[in-house]
Amino acid sequence: MRKSVKAALFGMIALGLVFTGTSTAGAASTPSPRIVGGDTASISDYPAIVAVNQANGGNWCGGTLLAANKVLTAAHCVDGKTPGFFSVNGGSANRTGGPNSSTVKSIWMAPNYNGSTFENDYAVLTLNTNFSGPVATLETNPAVYAAGTNATVLGWGTTASGSSNYQSKLRKVDVPITSDSACASAYPQGSSKGTYYNDSMVCAGFAQGGKDSCQADSGGPLVINGRLVGVVSWGYGCAGKNAYGVYTRVTSYVDSINAQLAK
Repeated sequence: MRKSVKAALFGMIALGLVFTGTSTAGAASTPSPRIVGGDTASISDYPAIVAVNQANGGNWCGGTLLAANKVLTAAHCVDGKTPGFFSVNGGSANRTGGPNSSTVKSIWMAPNYNGSTFENDYAVLTLNTNFSGPVATLETNPAVYAAGTNATVLGWGTTASGSSNYQSKLRKVDVPITSDSACASAYPQGSSKGTYYNDSMVCAGFAQGGKDSCQADSGGPLVINGRLVGVVSWGYGCAGKNAYGVYTRVTSYVDSINAQLAK
């Protein structure tokens, strides 16, 4: 199973509703992500993280507050969805019930997003209510992706591949940035596990596995030195050997994202 929306697909599968972002077992074309091998986190570790929940409060994806009413998340989290599907919570390590809460006014999804390959996997939500508190800073320097650089990924996803044990408290795990060559070797062109594209993606994790993002972590932040460098996108299962987590490469899209923040 590839990583996907890592959200609430588990509950949908029983209804026969399987879509990019939160699927469990099945088609190799459906990816999925969560926090595996990590620890609980304080909201002070990354105060700009938000939970992109379903309107009924169910777990779905993560996101990052970039302006008082703008949230960056993964395109596969919103693909095919309307604003009314979502409710966003922030300002707390609790996935629900934080000091900031809002419905979604509009969804902008990268026009060149590819739902089959997960290239250009990013989207911006505009909220109906302004959030208080700090916003994230986008990384602009591609040199930050040097292999071995320590990064942190956060989310409320499951703690084991294929599990439906979503978390109510924020978790985090540290993972090193992986070289493009290692990631391309793990996900070569045409692989049933998925294909790595170094212009739009970056990998992080350990060759031996054990630490990773997972289901329902999709859309959440990958950070280095407090700056946003990646968006949880996909992977093959969670925390497996030679199956790194794959993240949207934020530095490739700074201008496009900033254009949405200005609206």
